[in-house]
Amino acid sequence: MAKRENDSFSVKDLMQLFIQENNLSKGMQKIKIEETWQKMMGPGVATHTTSVKLQNKTLIVQLTSSVLREELSYGKEKIIKMMNEEIGEEIIAKLMLV
Repeated sequence: MAKRENDSFSVKDLMQLFIQENNLSKGMQKIKIEETWQKMMGPGVATHTTSVKLQNKTLIVQLTSSVLREELSYGKEKIIKMMNEEIGEEIIAKLMLV
């Protein structure tokens, strides 16, 4: 029987290590961005959102409502700031509403 070490690790640390070792950071980042968009914008905007993607520091959000797209375009800088603060790092530099 193998000897058991007494080193203790938190689940958070183990998950981060697993994500780094298996190159899953991009996928996890994608999920976090989608969840953050829904959380920050609320259910009204989330129902009109068809996709949320991050490409080269540009957040591309596809909306079904042209009126909503116009309203959100006035607060692009605020949305970028709120999303980056919620995620915890500066990964969004530009917002495109399509």
